[in-house]
Amino acid sequence: MIRVLLVDDHAMLRAGFRAILGTQPDIEVVGEAGTGTEGVRLAADLLPDVIMMDVQMPDMDGIQATRLIVADPRVTASVAIVTTFDRDDYLFQALDAGAGGFLLKNAGPEELITAVRALAVGDGILAPEVTRRVLSRFAVSGSGASAGSATRESGAATRESGAATPGILAEPLTDREAEVLALMADARSNAEIAGELFIGEATVKTHVSRVLQKLGARDRVQAIVLAHRHGLTR
Repeated sequence: MIRVLLVDDHAMLRAGFRAILGTQPDIEVVGEAGTGTEGVRLAADLLPDVIMMDVQMPDMDGIQATRLIVADPRVTASVAIVTTFDRDDYLFQALDAGAGGFLLKNAGPEELITAVRALAVGDGILAPEVTRRVLSRFAVSGSGASAGSATRESGAATRESGAATPGILAEPLTDREAEVLALMADARSNAEIAGELFIGEATVKTHVSRVLQKLGARDRVQAIVLAHRHGLTR
């Protein structure tokens, strides 16, 4: 059972999300919060698997709440920012805060359900139009320019033989792991990666897990951001 916490200051929207998710036998909404502060408290109390987080809320916004939740070692939930505002500043602040996904509130019921299931197994999610902007930003800015934080994280990060980048990777990626990371950075699903490389999906999942471990990334979204920031993509 995937345990979900809803954090949004609009009770009607929470009710809608609860109704949609409640139709699924493997998903349970275990709590609701109307402010960021309450969301942080309930995240620690309920220890959900997935948190759907609004941005603009009274008391504490969703970006700061996400940052506090991610920093709490007791909480292992994946956080998805869900907002009506398709704004780049929210998007990149959310990613920097440690969010594992970014959805727009105009997403359909199936997209919401798919997102919750993906987040529950550690697969980050981005709305398709958002993915394009993330990749475009890092393609333009290159490995060192994303907001200064890239340089602080890596020092002088350079790409070596497409697989090893000092200061970023705990150990070098294998050639196959580098291929998988490059396809992840192109927003390919596990099924698409398997088809591209002519390997099974179970094998892809193993490679993805190893890539996340070596990058020290929480999920696919963070791995993609790191890959583009530090020139690990081909």
